[in-house]
Amino acid sequence: MVRTLQHLQRYRNQYLASLSVTVGIFMVVCTSAWSSPALPKLLTEPNPSVSITPDDGSWIVSIAAIGAIPGMLIAGLTVDRVGRKWPLVCSAAPVIAGWVLVATARSVVLLYVARFLWGVSYGIAYAIVPIYLGEIASDEIRGAVGSFVTAMAKLAILFEYAIGPYVSFEALAWISLVGVVVFLATFVWMPESPHYLLVKGRSQEARSGLRWLRRRADVEQELAATKKSIERTVSERAGFSDLFVATYRNHLVIVLILALGMQLTGSHAILGYAQTIFGKISSDLTPAEMSIILGVVQFVTVLFPIFLVDRFGRRPLMLWSTAGSTLGLLLAAVYFTLDATDVAVEPYGWIPFVGVLVFVVTYAFGLATVPFTILSEIFPRNIRAAANATQGIVSAIIIFGLVKLFQVALDNVGAYLPFWVFTLCTAATFGLRNGTRTRAQSEPLRQYIANGPNESQRLDLPPNPYPLNPPWDSVEQSDVLYKTSLFDCPVRTVV
Repeated sequence: MVRTLQHLQRYRNQYLASLSVTVGIFMVVCTSAWSSPALPKLLTEPNPSVSITPDDGSWIVSIAAIGAIPGMLIAGLTVDRVGRKWPLVCSAAPVIAGWVLVATARSVVLLYVARFLWGVSYGIAYAIVPIYLGEIASDEIRGAVGSFVTAMAKLAILFEYAIGPYVSFEALAWISLVGVVVFLATFVWMPESPHYLLVKGRSQEARSGLRWLRRRADVEQELAATKKSIERTVSERAGFSDLFVATYRNHLVIVLILALGMQLTGSHAILGYAQTIFGKISSDLTPAEMSIILGVVQFVTVLFPIFLVDRFGRRPLMLWSTAGSTLGLLLAAVYFTLDATDVAVEPYGWIPFVGVLVFVVTYAFGLATVPFTILSEIFPRNIRAAANATQGIVSAIIIFGLVKLFQVALDNVGAYLPFWVFTLCTAATFGLRNGTRTRAQSEPLRQYIANGPNESQRLDLPPNPYPLNPPWDSVEQSDVLYKTSLFDCPVRTVV
């Protein structure tokens, strides 16, 4: 107990800054989770404030993915020019505008605009928050503060799932502004990243900020080390064209196949339409209650990826995660298939619900995390930024199409069709991953993917983020974390 108090006392300011900036994650994830409780209000309740069709609902859910693309671009263009702090502060503006539009909307077009604006903020926040965390946190607590990203994201999902069903459509929008208020009220007082200040030659401001964060006056050694890291990064910077040279082409194929497989598991659709999906299940629990349980399970299992990847290795976890995710999706697919053929499935409504829970838990500790570790390890530091941006944009397009078509399939065919697609794609992911792995040209690359880096390689492995991945599944454990170059948004990586 005494050691814990001493630890908190020593790193207090870093924890405060980390909590404050990750409230920004809470802020943007609330906008993502909003669709689950909000759509049923517009589609099924009498006299909704905005009358929509199921097709309108699919646009409402999916358009945020398109907004995330300019969000990432804005983050990439401003993070090295303006800094980390103020682009994050400004990212609150689209969120505020979106909630006001939703609360006052009488037209579905305004909901489209709100979702697009939220997507922009989502892209900015997930591109910059991990950078800020990596640049302010000491090595001793970097892993701990990195987990705040996932924890805040899960908390935001639980917040929307728990409150949304029990308040009006307008009230949910006003209540959801709480994340924005807390973020702005706390983060504006936090220091700018010392790393960025040193890049801009503002050494005195960097020294002052670092002293506040470290709670000690002598920070010269750390400042000198950071300056050396900056000089090395600048000298190694590369561009997008280098990503397509023969040396890295297979690496890019690996990353894109893993990203494709990860998105085709349907995680975005399931979380975005959770309450709608649960409404098609026969159960003593209401769809709202099942959504809350889903949110609680996600929040409780937030630390699974941190401990399991480091303990068991990447390949076994990928296999177990794929098997568990496939099983969970299969249970739901079979249930919805039998229900569509008029088989009496009412007594077994708990089965697809358990299947979705199994999917969410097992997806989190393998399929959702290992691909990011692999990306950060198979690309050298100077080209990792381009790989991040390419993966993010491609995945955004996939997410948009997948979420849009989910509602179309739900309305015109039945829930069984998308769940069978998700099941088959998830099962195929591991086979594709192994196939791609065997085509990799270098033995070190195969070793990276199978086992991770060896001791001699550990020091040159900065982490990799993924701005468009669901926040609740994108953070892993790390001992090293730094920014590498434009569009590079570090997140904790298992090493």
